[in-house]
Amino acid sequence: MDAVLVPPTRRTVLRTAFTAAVLAGTAAALAPVLRARRPRPVTAPAPLAEETYRGRHIAVRRSQVWIDGRPLHVMRRADGSYLSGINHFESFATPLDLARAAVDELGTAQLALAAAPHHG
Repeated sequence: MDAVLVPPTRRTVLRTAFTAAVLAGTAAALAPVLRARRPRPVTAPAPLAEETYRGRHIAVRRSQVWIDGRPLHVMRRADGSYLSGINHFESFATPLDLARAAVDELGTAQLALAAAPHHG
């Protein structure tokens, strides 16, 4: 007896296409999460960068910045760039670029010494 091939119905084709689309969407949504869970390679801490810029001493280690020995509050953005309270409307690629821009913005003024945090 010969087997007869029956063409797939419209319902079967649509169900298969929908299932494939759901699986592809789920994979695309989970890919960043699964990638983030992988262990990251351990890197050595960035070396201390020091320079004199416009007569001001800048010291940078990782994302910590000091201008003339006073700490500059630095924040890292989600995109990897940096910003500070001195010029918080502009992002910079590196903490050193941020420190130079802060010196430009400060002019001859000094950074205020950090106040002790208080909680009310």
